Amino acid sequence: MLTVLGFVMIATFLTLIMTKKMSPMTSLILIPALFCVIAGQGSHLGEYVLEGIGELAPTAAMLMFAIIFFGVMIDVGLFDPIVRGILRFCKADPARVVLGTAVLAAIVSLDGDGSTTFMITVSAMLPLYLRLKMSVLTMTMVTATANGVMNTVPWGGPTARAATALKLDAGDIFVPMVPALAIGLLSVFALAWILGLRERRRLGLLTESGPASDTVTTTEDEEAGAETRDRTPAGVGAGSRTGSAGPTATRTATGPAAASGSGGTATPDLAKPGTGGDSGDGPAEDGEGGTLDPNRPTLRPKLFWFNALLTLAVLVTLVAQLLPIPVIFMFGAALALTVNFPHMKQQRERIAAHADNVLNVSGMVFAAAVFTGVLTGTGMVEEMAKTLVGAVPDSLGPHMALITGLLSIPFTYFMSNDGFYFGIVPILAEAGAQHGVSPLEIARASLIAQPLHMSSPLVPAVYVLVGMAKVEFGDHTRATVKWAVMVSLVILAAALLLGIA
Repeated sequence: MLTVLGFVMIATFLTLIMTKKMSPMTSLILIPALFCVIAGQGSHLGEYVLEGIGELAPTAAMLMFAIIFFGVMIDVGLFDPIVRGILRFCKADPARVVLGTAVLAAIVSLDGDGSTTFMITVSAMLPLYLRLKMSVLTMTMVTATANGVMNTVPWGGPTARAATALKLDAGDIFVPMVPALAIGLLSVFALAWILGLRERRRLGLLTESGPASDTVTTTEDEEAGAETRDRTPAGVGAGSRTGSAGPTATRTATGPAAASGSGGTATPDLAKPGTGGDSGDGPAEDGEGGTLDPNRPTLRPKLFWFNALLTLAVLVTLVAQLLPIPVIFMFGAALALTVNFPHMKQQRERIAAHADNVLNVSGMVFAAAVFTGVLTGTGMVEEMAKTLVGAVPDSLGPHMALITGLLSIPFTYFMSNDGFYFGIVPILAEAGAQHGVSPLEIARASLIAQPLHMSSPLVPAVYVLVGMAKVEFGDHTRATVKWAVMVSLVILAAALLLGIA
């Protein structure tokens, strides 16, 4: 009974958010509450919810102060040189832009914190996507998937949990997995390049110095373009660049007068955030296009090295685990605000500027606490795991590493990492041990699905990603799941071929 209710609850939740019948926040609260009552445990609902909130409260605090800390670092211009370097590499070429997004996300992910990766990557790349009219969903998909692969570093969480749950050394789990994970990361880069080429075909090759000589084609029913137009905010990878009312519009940019009948060029103005070439959409929303404004009043060039050293200290302390992560970001945010904006009025303005992100993400974390609290408290998770593991035939016992890798794909998407590694992985390891499969093989196989896990509705950091990019979570899910599953399968295949898992 609980097994069926668990699967139906998850299916109901995903259906409602992907069809946009309910928002993720309300779905995370109301759907589990309804199924808790149906399971006959309505009298314990408050208890389950408070347990879930207690478990996720540190995460909410961490995200709240991390958003403020990195928001201030963005305001004062710490990451502007990185953005300028990426702009020089990308040269307004959509293929390079998407590849640059994947590379940047992978590099920043070395700190082991998803929310940090998402804030830095989106802040650096979103203005460029907006100006080039590229699909923002492509950015969120590539960023989340690259971060998922890198999330397997020993200090990132999953590896440490697997080691703790099975009483193994994290290095013994991670180091042999490096070749397979490297292949997985290369597959993300290859995917980014392919999606970038698709964007290039949709938009054309644009340049900073003058109009392109290629033919720019916009096709409404082209897969990426069609999906993006329906689901992204105004001015984000949307609309025909020529104003044609027909489904397909083709324009050859041959000179300054060739662009959209406006007398301009086919080249978006990369020096002016918020402009989108000839789309006529007007300025981007506050906080998007203004990130690179060289004259914004919040810049603190004289404090650049202080801010760089403070950020480095925060990341080193985070990786070394010298303090709990929420405490690190609380102190970091307080120092950043005090030094960069010494007057109370300035501090209030900076906090207010990032209040929307803080409220949205914190709200989503506590809403997710209801979902995880009910799923765990009612026993649904445990029953679902027993059912799936019990369905594995004895003849497949020697292949438990492969089975663990495959099962990790749905389990890490529908469960928190804590629930999966402390609740499910020990069961799989015990079943494998009965057939001569070592716990190390099970632990390595359990890391396979992290590229998909980072887009799970139960991962608080993903709401930082979609919130800052201003896309719907359901749209991000549709754009990401198939590619993230593919990358996970690539890692699994590489691990099996290399004899790692």
